[in-house]
Amino acid sequence: MTTITVLLAALAALGLTFTVMLLSRAAKYGQLKPNAEAAGLGAITNFFDTLGIGSFAPTTAWIKFRRLVPDSFIPATLNVGHALPTVVQATIYLIILGIHVDPVLLAMCIVAAVLGAVIGAPIVVRAPVRFVQGVVGVALLIAAALYAMRNLDLMPEGGLATALPAPEMYFAVGAHFILGALMAFGIGLYAPSLILLSLLGLDPRLAFPIMASSCAFLMPTTGFSFMRSARIDFRIVLGITLGGIPATLLAALVVKEMPIVWLRWGVVVVVLYAAVVLLRAAFGQRAPTVAEPA
Repeated sequence: MTTITVLLAALAALGLTFTVMLLSRAAKYGQLKPNAEAAGLGAITNFFDTLGIGSFAPTTAWIKFRRLVPDSFIPATLNVGHALPTVVQATIYLIILGIHVDPVLLAMCIVAAVLGAVIGAPIVVRAPVRFVQGVVGVALLIAAALYAMRNLDLMPEGGLATALPAPEMYFAVGAHFILGALMAFGIGLYAPSLILLSLLGLDPRLAFPIMASSCAFLMPTTGFSFMRSARIDFRIVLGITLGGIPATLLAALVVKEMPIVWLRWGVVVVVLYAAVVLLRAAFGQRAPTVAEPA
């Protein structure tokens, strides 16, 4: 069996297991009815995520603007809600582009990201609310800077390589371990991974199966921990999931690409807004604007 075949089979098994647990946990808490607003949010963010915008930062911005969940719920909302749409996205990228990527680089980056996320998730579940607010707030500032850099053509163009020499490959693997840990806090992996792999000389198009597959394996893996915690609203999560899956298919198989420069500038504005609100809550004297559940 080829590496791609093994990854696709593992992804299918993981996605099925995750779906069963998600529905059973939502039923246990009487939260099987998806939130309609969250479904719209999931559709929009996952559509543009598939085209390269990213879903974590804009989702966080809207959640803060609309106060959909308490701040400490944000990491679980992102990692659980976007998990299955990302599984779909990764499946498509693996089939279309995965065969062109060095299988060793692909597999090692995935494993490293998952291991990092497994370490990070328990920390997030138990972390103080203000700590989570501060980490996510800083991450949003970084995300806004990355969006702006991409619009201003300051991002690396990358090379044409389908594989990396050993030293660069080990560096990429180590970096994905760190990025996986940060994903547990709701810090998106796509932008830093794309920059890193492009700087190392990899063809930027081939970064997509690496990024998407890393997230597709680590998000359900950490999602199991998040679903057992009290810091999750399954109505919001199910809405994002159900809106996100068809939108991902539409973007990947029908639209495929479109000019999104002005949209990215809009994302910069809303992400900066959410970052300021979160950092004020983290470092100010007032309690969080949405109360924690008892």
